Amino acid sequence: AAQLSFIVQRLEAALPKMQAAAPRGERELIRDRFYAVASTPGGIYALIDYVNFKGEGTAPGERYQGEGWGLLQVLQNMEGRPGGQDAVRAFAHSAKAVLTRRVRNSPPARNEARWLTGWKNRTDTYLE
Repeated sequence: AAQLSFIVQRLEAALPKMQAAAPRGERELIRDRFYAVASTPGGIYALIDYVNFKGEGTAPGERYQGEGWGLLQVLQNMEGRPGGQDAVRAFAHSAKAVLTRRVRNSPPARNEARWLTGWKNRTDTYLE
């Protein structure tokens, strides 16, 4: 129970952190997309899983070649302002694109491509 409480607190703290890190003109869009995903069945799971899996995307260490792969980047990369289950589908699609970009930007010696199929399979669970 304590671990679940910590995970939920991390998600609640993530939004203000992400908004502070985002360009001023994107902050409202980030909030709207966050709540659109959070308001759907499975959306809270998707947000909690992703933030615990790949972070908020606000730390300098969460970047390759200047491009991050955290929750902030997934929200920024989503298309439009989807609602309902479309929000979760857009989130999962965006997560796959952001993780693919991470692998493309990663140092070749890290061989991160070996993890990409598993990461994409994990984001598919957001749609179940």
